[in-house]
Amino acid sequence: MSPRRSYDQYCSAARALDVVGDRWTLLIVRELLAGPRRYTDLHADLPGVSTDVLASRLKDTERDGLTTRRRLPPPGAASVYELTARGRELLPVLEALGAWGADELGERRPTDAVRAHWFALPLLRALREAGAGEGLVEVRLEEGDFHLRVGADEPGPVYGDGPAPGEPDARLVLDAGACAALARGRLGLRDAVRDGRVQVTGDGTAAKALREG
Repeated sequence: MSPRRSYDQYCSAARALDVVGDRWTLLIVRELLAGPRRYTDLHADLPGVSTDVLASRLKDTERDGLTTRRRLPPPGAASVYELTARGRELLPVLEALGAWGADELGERRPTDAVRAHWFALPLLRALREAGAGEGLVEVRLEEGDFHLRVGADEPGPVYGDGPAPGEPDARLVLDAGACAALARGRLGLRDAVRDGRVQVTGDGTAAKALREG
């Protein structure tokens, strides 16, 4: 385990960066907001990270109280990493960072990797801004499906890969271009639904709120 480096500044921002300022750390947190993940899952969804760096960052996040590691019972019999309550508190930090960085997205470059669930955090913000209330939302993109929980205060995954575990309150069908426009603030979710760029189905509160916009 690498020794923690410090800015040695008596400042809360500097102290925070002592813990999460290393390359890949916040992106590991982003992945673990989906719930417990195996090392191999994390490596697959963090293209570009080396195995050595990922292993080192995971040890650092354990040491700093952001994550824990546990062994799944048979037949899983694999180790998974998950966020602690302290690590989960980074959700609004990642949302704010994503909102600040939205203007940096621009057009997708040929070298840019993409995973469907990377749009979960900006969509979560867009759903809140649209007044979608609380509920389980399933999102379908060409890149894959994911689901997220709007207004969920209880501990647990904020989003997850694949279809919703159970009947969702709303299903959204859109493309990555619309997702990027929502993330960049160039498009409001209610406007996107009204203009046909986002298709909404379902009978839950969230679906009704979006269709009535």
